[in-house]
Amino acid sequence: MRPRSIVPGRQRWEVDHVRGRPAAARLAQTALLQAPGIEEVHVNPVTGRVLVRHDRTLGAREVAQLLRRAVERTLTALRSTAADMRGRDSARQPKETDGTGTRHRRTGPHSGSGAGHRGDGGGAGRWLPRMLGAGGVAAAAVAGGPLLLTLLSRPLITLGLAAAATAAVVRRAWRRSDSAHQESDEPAPDRHALRRIIGPHKRRFRWAALLSGIAQLGEMALFALSPSIVLLLAKGGSATLAGLGVAGVTAQLSVLVGVAGAACLVMAASGYGASVIWRQLAQDIEDDWRTRTYEHVQRVAPADLENERVSRVNAVLSEDIGQIGAFVGSSMHDVVQMGTSIALLVPTFLLLAPQIAWIAFVPIPLIAWLSFRFHERAVANQATSDEQRARLNSRVTENLHAHTTIKSAVTEDHEIARIADLNRKCSEANRSTGRSAAIPPQILRLAGGSALVGTVFLGGRAVLRGTLSTAAFGPLIEMPGITMLRLSRLGSTTDQYQRTVTALRRVERLHDLPVEPADEGRRMPTQQVKGEIEVRKVSFAYPGRPPALRGTSLVIPPGRTTGIVGTSGAGKTTIAKLLMRFHHPDHGQVLLDGADVRTLALPDLRRAIGYVTQEPFLFDATIAENIRYGAFRTTDDQLVDAARTAGADAFIDTLPDGYATRVGERGAALSGGQKQRIALARTILSDPPVIILDEATSAVDNETEAVIQQALQVFGADRTMIVIAHRLSTVQSADQIYVMGPGGVVAEQGTHEELVTRGGTYTTLWKLQAGKPALV
Repeated sequence: MRPRSIVPGRQRWEVDHVRGRPAAARLAQTALLQAPGIEEVHVNPVTGRVLVRHDRTLGAREVAQLLRRAVERTLTALRSTAADMRGRDSARQPKETDGTGTRHRRTGPHSGSGAGHRGDGGGAGRWLPRMLGAGGVAAAAVAGGPLLLTLLSRPLITLGLAAAATAAVVRRAWRRSDSAHQESDEPAPDRHALRRIIGPHKRRFRWAALLSGIAQLGEMALFALSPSIVLLLAKGGSATLAGLGVAGVTAQLSVLVGVAGAACLVMAASGYGASVIWRQLAQDIEDDWRTRTYEHVQRVAPADLENERVSRVNAVLSEDIGQIGAFVGSSMHDVVQMGTSIALLVPTFLLLAPQIAWIAFVPIPLIAWLSFRFHERAVANQATSDEQRARLNSRVTENLHAHTTIKSAVTEDHEIARIADLNRKCSEANRSTGRSAAIPPQILRLAGGSALVGTVFLGGRAVLRGTLSTAAFGPLIEMPGITMLRLSRLGSTTDQYQRTVTALRRVERLHDLPVEPADEGRRMPTQQVKGEIEVRKVSFAYPGRPPALRGTSLVIPPGRTTGIVGTSGAGKTTIAKLLMRFHHPDHGQVLLDGADVRTLALPDLRRAIGYVTQEPFLFDATIAENIRYGAFRTTDDQLVDAARTAGADAFIDTLPDGYATRVGERGAALSGGQKQRIALARTILSDPPVIILDEATSAVDNETEAVIQQALQVFGADRTMIVIAHRLSTVQSADQIYVMGPGGVVAEQGTHEELVTRGGTYTTLWKLQAGKPALV
């Protein structure tokens, strides 16, 4: 070793021992890179020159010692490897004699002084894993074909390489999927999601997994015994069975067929049990998650649930929870069988035929890569096909709803042409999806078949050479193909798992919404509620919007009717929501009988207040069931009286089924006024001490409104009634009226007569609606 130049952070040397030895140069370079502080190494096997870039904290002498030790270790290892290879050649190769009777070993192109070069090229693989680690393996892999064959002949090394390659394929596919989730604003999958999905069902999960594994073991045993039976008949007997005391071909055949039949029964019975348990487990998990999630959603505060779209919540309760159940019911079975196949394949080949084990291990990363690649392509094509189908269905549905409009515009031909074009695009997308879906199974079958052919070829040659027994070769023929078939589902299973954990995160996001404190607060029985309401300097703003109320104050006396009118956005409905505790004021207080509503028990508060909105909701049930909703124990007479008070009995009696008439989804079979009267009857039947009518008569005609008002005057006697309205005729008979302006500012207050004659905002609104001067 001779130094050429030494400067801080860089040294150049000439090393005679690596000149003309490419393998030694590569190994010395790899070994030196393992040393701490060494950043870059270049070893030229032609000139023997070495360039070392290192941390400046290392001294020149330290770097020289590191280089010397790396070269010495390399040369020592190469010499020992060469000697070992020569010893093996002496033991394995036959010896010849010349005419003098002296024995000579067969010489080869690398004998004599070239033995060391042979050690460089082929023997490095023996000491490399021990001395230089994974980096040395990478360097030695470049040495050429002989080294590759040497590695493949060592099953543990092949198994390690196959496992590393498969892990790399899975990780890369997983990262691509994570990127896709991030681009679509979906939560990233959670590694510990499976434990949360299974929850309290761990015992049944273990039983299902055990039966799936037994079923797969039975299947592999059945396919392993079939070739053994054929070989038994071909050879006329089995020495292995004979050694076990089973003599005669007929007896041996009976034993193998009996074992195969038992394996078949085990496969069928355990497979059936696993399928049943997996399905029941999936259904129970789905029911459990759906019940708990819906219960949580029902207890979420309205203010928090308003930020969630109804369609999204519904999708979580149906599609996302259904995805969790589907994964447990189908994909988990595949995962267990896939793991069982690999767990049985590896030790079987290592024990029975380690010399050909690589033919079973090498296709595993290839199958994994093909599975992911073609599954991703199929998913992309399926997404395009689904998009085209959704457009077609959406257009057809829209045209069916717009049938009258299309007829009146005489655009039938135009719409037919549009549907034909969308149908053509949908068909093209479906054909492309069909072609892409047909390719992966065949390629995966080809890979699995290649593993089978390779096993037969290499195993057959080993049997002919006498290095592998027929009894050991028979069970190995079918096993790689079965394992590759299971492994081909890796892509779809991984995709389903990621879809499932993403769905789980959306479900758990609903569970993260805070619930209302139903069991907290002071109890207030309905019989004790007087109905005195005060809004004291309340300020409130909806998220991302200007304040709806700014220091609003008003007093609603008990047992009286109070009207609240004003322009849109004046905060009239907001006061009702604050009183019901659908929202909480940012500042100030809302009081009921002198107590802050936030200190009262929530169920008692809401039972004391009957709330009828402008757009009442009716369930898809009968009229009687809708009126009785919330007051389930009332009698039929009480129900009819409530309907009569609300002015709903007139139209109900005209229906063929009367109170048993179904109203349809969201009351689609009724008009807006009819729905409002049924909702009003529902509130009347519950008999609360406080009633809030938020535009409750806006959809009825004047005659019906007069009937309802007259009935409410009787029903509302000694009750606190808050009437929120745009139509001033609705509040004309109120004991007190508040006129609210922007920001909840109380502009005026008084009776109808007082406000009409005052000449303010109320007078202007009255003139606009009545079309004449003030009425007294």
